[in-house]
Amino acid sequence: MADEMEQWLSSLLRLNDEEEKMTDKQIKIIQAAVEIFAEKGYSATSTSEIAQKAGVAEGTIFRHYKTKKDLLISIVTPIMSKLVAPFVLRDFHKVLESEYEHFEDFLRAVMRNRLEFGMKNAPIIKIMLHEIPFHPELQSQFREQIVPKVAQRLERIVEHFQANGELIDMPPMTVMRMGASVIIGYILTRCIINPENSWNDEEEIERAVQFIMHGLTPVRG
Repeated sequence: MADEMEQWLSSLLRLNDEEEKMTDKQIKIIQAAVEIFAEKGYSATSTSEIAQKAGVAEGTIFRHYKTKKDLLISIVTPIMSKLVAPFVLRDFHKVLESEYEHFEDFLRAVMRNRLEFGMKNAPIIKIMLHEIPFHPELQSQFREQIVPKVAQRLERIVEHFQANGELIDMPPMTVMRMGASVIIGYILTRCIINPENSWNDEEEIERAVQFIMHGLTPVRG
């Protein structure tokens, strides 16, 4: 997890640096804030804790960020707009635009792709899960920059396999929501809630796919 945090922090600092040249103290503040936000959550974190971990005076934080919330937004915004959204369009785009013979094949590809993303970006996912429900600005960024970029394509995929007779006649958004619940549930458990468990990802992916396709009803001959 330490290596993943270092990789993610490097990505964040590189994205921020594209906007403005960051000072050494500002970099230390961002690094400290990410680590403490991910561990304790935004509300339970004080600017004095961030300053102490960063090795700077608390007043230094407020010279760069007017409030603690400005610091949070400065961390999440570049990731949302430059890392998460482009990742969805680029890497997830490959999954969404590929041809699949069966809906099961599509589900497996989605789970593998999103699991890889979750494992690489666990710290920011944790912060976003903590904070998006409580900050309208972050909710709006998520709705505007991520959801529309995949929802329409997913709907077309569901409609295609419904027309082929592989899926029941149900509103595509309902199919998407139910499938997403299973997929996201595994990824969050695997990457955030219990990452230390001895997971067999391929077995878990297959179980999730079969659950989405067949539910809990046993097949009767």
